[in-house]
Amino acid sequence: MAGDALTRRNIWEPSVQYTPGKESFFFAGHDISIRESIDTYGALIWPGAIALCQFLENNQQQVNLMDKSVLEIGAGTGLLSIVASLHGASVTATDLPDILSNLTFNLLRNTKGRTRHTPQVAALTWGQDLERDFPYPSYHYDYVLAADVVYPHNCLEKLLETMHHFCRPGSRTTLLWANKVRFQSDLSFTECFKSSFNATLLFELPQQEVRIYKATAKE
Repeated sequence: MAGDALTRRNIWEPSVQYTPGKESFFFAGHDISIRESIDTYGALIWPGAIALCQFLENNQQQVNLMDKSVLEIGAGTGLLSIVASLHGASVTATDLPDILSNLTFNLLRNTKGRTRHTPQVAALTWGQDLERDFPYPSYHYDYVLAADVVYPHNCLEKLLETMHHFCRPGSRTTLLWANKVRFQSDLSFTECFKSSFNATLLFELPQQEVRIYKATAKE
């Protein structure tokens, strides 16, 4: 019944309750409360994250996260990492150092006593010290998740480099990327992404211009 209700509900009305700085969700049979901040982009919930959470909720046979090793890049408030954890994944949520305090708070609040694996939090600046901090194959992930990480900034090449680091030939890692198209930079990055990986469009919300891609490394 709950799953049917979620399917019927417009995912662009994500919260069952909203107060300033806080949004509430229901995924994987659990209420999720997210603390936001207006101080930085990384402390807000964006449409791509909600769409990918809903996709994971509705396609658990297609994307089975149970006991899988999952990395989220640009985790922000942690909503997507929380949902992946509640679906049984062993999750590492990463973002810039100044985002980690709120990210850790949300993960602990929503996963303690609820998950098979305790989610981890780590600092990751795209394109920096990847071989030192996340050497392959010691740090190998079944899935890499990314949601609304593309917007007008000067780190798009570093973002693509980071995706390549974790989703490399022979890794058998699957990358799931959700994005709302807002600017020309979204379209340009998408073309680079599709030419860099074996990419498939999994799901699209045309009216909201949100797309979810699945990608693996080109061997």
